[in-house]
Amino acid sequence: MKILLIEDDAVLGDGLSHTLNGSGYLVTVATSGGYAEQLLRAQDFDLIVLDLGLPDMDGLELLRKLRLRKLALPIMILTARDNINDRISGIEQGADDYMTKPFELKELEARIHALIRRCYGGFNDAIVIGRLTLDPRNHRLSVDDEPLTLSAREYGVLEILLLQAGKVVSKDRMAQRLTNDDDALTDNAVEIYVHRLRKRLEPFGVMIRTVRGLGYLLEATTDA
Repeated sequence: MKILLIEDDAVLGDGLSHTLNGSGYLVTVATSGGYAEQLLRAQDFDLIVLDLGLPDMDGLELLRKLRLRKLALPIMILTARDNINDRISGIEQGADDYMTKPFELKELEARIHALIRRCYGGFNDAIVIGRLTLDPRNHRLSVDDEPLTLSAREYGVLEILLLQAGKVVSKDRMAQRLTNDDDALTDNAVEIYVHRLRKRLEPFGVMIRTVRGLGYLLEATTDA
């Protein structure tokens, strides 16, 4: 799952990004409202964590603009403003949750889990293809209940294919979903990761099929 963290405090942004990346999310940090808007036009995200005290605009203004554009992503406000009027305004403008600083990291992660569960429904259900099982909530891959160890990029590619099992996913979309500010992913890199995954998954009744001109399709082999 890909999170856009809109936070102008570089230290806090780096810390949150590191923590959430360690929990299996892919986090991109925007330090201003304008840059966040650019990112949202260029990339797909699954959730936004929004600070209100941005250098170029009020976070509530950005929230209002995003909702006027019919952006349906879940948005959590994370701010030092604890005034009840700010809370009410945030919810009225379209925020799905409102959390004040200082905060506990465990609570933030729990609230993010809750938003994902509420907005994406079956995201927390285990996905089983062949002998391979993905536990999306805990970001755990296993084969016959034994953990399957992959690199972060390999896991990201496979998670996208598993969450879209039975559907074709284009290389462009995969590259976009796995790109952040510090590490862009090219179509050629996606091909390399898919090639590696094919070798790893073949013994487990799982195949990544190339649909020419469209992308990749994950499916169980007939003898799985």
